[in-house]
Amino acid sequence: MADSADKNKEQFLYPIGRYRGEYTPEHVIFNANLQEFAQRISLVCGLETGGKITPQEAYTEIKQLWKQLKDSKQNLLDQANRPKPELPEDDA
Repeated sequence: MADSADKNKEQFLYPIGRYRGEYTPEHVIFNANLQEFAQRISLVCGLETGGKITPQEAYTEIKQLWKQLKDSKQNLLDQANRPKPELPEDDA
């Protein structure tokens, strides 16, 4: 029962919307990363607004989160646009 409550709490605190775009593994993973980025930015803004962290700490955290999202885009979406290498055909 506690496991179900934990799962409901997790879904409430960190909702993940369905992906409705062009389905490729790269797009789905990037979408999940983008949603996590948005949730974490919201938390950082709330902490800063509530006086729990300084504006400088919030800025530093947001800058780090942006770098992670940018790296994710480069690794997932920019890589997907590159032509796939030609592989030798199996003779079997």
